[in-house]
Amino acid sequence: QVQLVESGGGLVQAGGSLRLSCAASGRTFAMGWFRQAPGKEREFVAAISWSTATSNYADSAKGRFTISGDYAKNTVYLQMNSLKPEDTAVYYCASDSSRYTPRLSNSDEYDYWGQGTQVTVSS
Repeated sequence: QVQLVESGGGLVQAGGSLRLSCAASGRTFAMGWFRQAPGKEREFVAAISWSTATSNYADSAKGRFTISGDYAKNTVYLQMNSLKPEDTAVYYCASDSSRYTPRLSNSDEYDYWGQGTQVTVSS
């Protein structure tokens, strides 16, 4: 069982920045961020695969968010810049313990999930 611990959420004004962190307690080969706003379905934000050395972003995140990670520490980060009120959501970290994650943007690929961290962007 892998546990994920997220941190870094909070309240920020539009145009500001936040950096989310997620540390996994065990080996992971891909990690991703998803978010869920009130009344909406959970959606993909960004993910990184150490097995294939690739990263993937939702269109809404491209150019503003950057995902990075430390494979040795089983940790992933999400740097969020130019935040907008529509980015307000609970952000969830997810990890995949399998060596191949063919669809980084698909939540079904991930084995473990964090408890979520709230990000609120005020206008």
